[in-house]
Amino acid sequence: MKVTVTPVDTHQVKLAIEVPAEEVAKGIRSAVQRLSNQVTIPGFRKGKTPRKILEAHFGKDVVLAEAADLLVNKFYDQALRQENLVPVTQADIDMEVFEEGQDMKYTATFIKKPEVKLGAYKDLSVAHTHTEVTDDMVTEQLEAIARQHAKLVVKEDAVIENGDLAMIDFAGSVDGKPFDGGEGKSYPLEIGSGSFIPGFEEQLVGHKAGEEVTVKVQFPAEYFVQELAGKDAEFAVNIIDVKRREMPVLDDEFAKSATAFETMDELRDMVKQQMQNQITSSEQDAYHNALIKQAVDNTEVDIPPAMVENRIDQMVDELRLNLESRDMKFEDYLEQSKNDLEKLRENYREAAQVNVKTDLVLEAICAAEDIHVTPEDMNLEVFHMAQNFGAEPKDVWNIIQKEKRVPMLAGTVARRKAAAFIIQHAKHEHHEDAAPAKKAAEAVKEEKTETEE
Repeated sequence: MKVTVTPVDTHQVKLAIEVPAEEVAKGIRSAVQRLSNQVTIPGFRKGKTPRKILEAHFGKDVVLAEAADLLVNKFYDQALRQENLVPVTQADIDMEVFEEGQDMKYTATFIKKPEVKLGAYKDLSVAHTHTEVTDDMVTEQLEAIARQHAKLVVKEDAVIENGDLAMIDFAGSVDGKPFDGGEGKSYPLEIGSGSFIPGFEEQLVGHKAGEEVTVKVQFPAEYFVQELAGKDAEFAVNIIDVKRREMPVLDDEFAKSATAFETMDELRDMVKQQMQNQITSSEQDAYHNALIKQAVDNTEVDIPPAMVENRIDQMVDELRLNLESRDMKFEDYLEQSKNDLEKLRENYREAAQVNVKTDLVLEAICAAEDIHVTPEDMNLEVFHMAQNFGAEPKDVWNIIQKEKRVPMLAGTVARRKAAAFIIQHAKHEHHEDAAPAKKAAEAVKEEKTETEE
């Protein structure tokens, strides 16, 4: 085999491949054998049909086309390994000569994976803060738990305040005409939740049960129902009753009734430990991500646009599958989010570029540091996947093999090992930082503390 590499532009190359006539003959024989194994012709056993009979039934062109396909794939793969090239797009194949008894000549044009010029990725330094959970933070979290167990009690003659639950009937109109979805009966509206159109809930504050209120609002310009976007609306609201939360006392009795703990001290200790674990994990993730980002920022690479487009394709497909898993249609999502496919792809572009560059850098570190994926690494990855899916490891592995995703999984594991290499070889700096604890705990506040477990 003879291979000539010709650059087309910065990212695209053309391989001119010549295959000796004897290899062409072998390819034709292999094609005959493959076709013979695939078809059943009366009078011949499967796999034993002579070439002449096959050509009589299907035509000589079919046999030669099968041979050409086998030969092109075989020697294209060999040429890539020989020239140390990795394509990131499907090759455009142009057959120049393919005749029995002659050397086969064809070209393969594709976009190759770019060269990566690694910068510093060892001895990196990033501030690593450690936030200690304060007693005030724990109290705030306990109060949030208490709110979840608060009782809603009807308050006679109560004036509506933020946090109250108003049971209302409402009927909306635009330009004096009712509109779809503008009417509700016995609707429980939490005042201050922001679940209704901006300005709606505020106009109920100060009113009592039994009162009828006219609420005037304007639909947001970006409202998901295009016919209503930016329109002035009027709602006739009847306040049926007003409910207010009665907060439980945070004592041992509350701990026993609402959680699995016997005393408030035990519950407080558990909440504090859980918050500390979550904050520490969040700060650790941020530290690791900052180190990897620094290594990526230190690297020079000219990314082919096709790689970014391919990654955007993957991100769109992942979104589509995620929506389908929740019984939502992709098209409905685009409509409700005031998006179209082109705009969505553009929104993904920056993240896709970062993801592609990060992958290229981690792969280059694997090559530079001779990092390899071992069978033990793969077994451990499959084991973790099986745990996440609640399946048997052997079943997960069978699916991965069936879908031909072994190389993809190995690549993921390799990049993870490269990331671990960056982290292990960083200058570990530790910063105690208790003052901004509240800021560090914002993520924790959004998560419900699982006190029942």
